[in-house]
Amino acid sequence: MINNYMKKLIVACVATIAFIGLQNNTAEAITQSPVVKEVNLQQLGQQNGLNIYNIEKVNIRPDERLDIEETIQNPIQPKVVAKPTAKTDKETPKIKKEKPAVTLSKKEKDLFARLVEAEAKGESYKGKVAVATVVLNRVDSPEFPDSVTGVIKQVVGDAYAFSPVQNGEINKPASAESKRAVEDALSREDRLNNSIYFYNPEIAEDEWIRTRTVVKTIGNHVFAK
Repeated sequence: MINNYMKKLIVACVATIAFIGLQNNTAEAITQSPVVKEVNLQQLGQQNGLNIYNIEKVNIRPDERLDIEETIQNPIQPKVVAKPTAKTDKETPKIKKEKPAVTLSKKEKDLFARLVEAEAKGESYKGKVAVATVVLNRVDSPEFPDSVTGVIKQVVGDAYAFSPVQNGEINKPASAESKRAVEDALSREDRLNNSIYFYNPEIAEDEWIRTRTVVKTIGNHVFAK
């Protein structure tokens, strides 16, 4: 039995008793005056939100009593919250495959490539893409038909807008390069500042076309708005 003469007096203010140092997994009952009473563990647990069963189990105290200056182990373990994993530079973003801005049927693409072949034969690959871009710019313009086939087969006055359609050169098969140029132009990455005309200044007979604002010259062709 604990010697009552060795115990200290519990002061009237029970609020001075507290559990300190949860991070060190200990709790101390604190007082400032001599006592002749013991502390009831059940009351101590209720005051500090602790389970009496856990206090007894951890500290091996089945008698539910504690000397005022005795240190007991705190059964409550700090709760560890997992932090979300931050994104690293090693993560590879998903790349969405780009689709052509304009979708054409196989037949219409073939007609388109044959026009590019006839109009830009002998020109660089860049020149072929530019001719195809003019056709697409016309499709977008309210001044022209709203389809590739309509633009290619447009009749102006008593003739077709494109001379290869007029003279039959468009009926010849397209090269692989002209087909690729059409696919490239369909991505609409470079619209040539929305140019809707092109001509060879060395052979052009129409004086009106020369009055248009020139945007770029590629090879033998001048591209204008």
